[in-house]
Amino acid sequence: MPERSPMTLFSLTTRAMSAQMVRMNAATSNLANAGSVSSTEEGAYRPIRAVFAVELDRASGLAGVTTSGLVRADTAPTKRHDPSNPLADANGDVFEAPVDETAEMVEIMDASRQYQNLVQALQTAKQLMLETLRSQ
Repeated sequence: MPERSPMTLFSLTTRAMSAQMVRMNAATSNLANAGSVSSTEEGAYRPIRAVFAVELDRASGLAGVTTSGLVRADTAPTKRHDPSNPLADANGDVFEAPVDETAEMVEIMDASRQYQNLVQALQTAKQLMLETLRSQ
């Protein structure tokens, strides 16, 4: 593996912003599939969540976050009797995606707020660097 340069405040916040975007995209995908139905339990949409891992940079001593993947929730879909639905099985049942819309909205708002905090941290660091350069 090639040697990487030490982690900086900028690379650290960039990775964290990327992680928040993955988190936000997963929640919006879940919201987009809320209410979707399938004719089988196995075919029903299951919510996804981002999985994060800590990455320690030995050169700088900073710990950052990386996205290690997405996982599907093991929540069972909701079985609903709807014989008029074209996707209904022989018993007239459909399986609805187990998406909690309120929880997904909270997830989006939290990820968005964390992203805004990271942008503010970058702006503050940039401003401090510029002021340091001006004072010399």
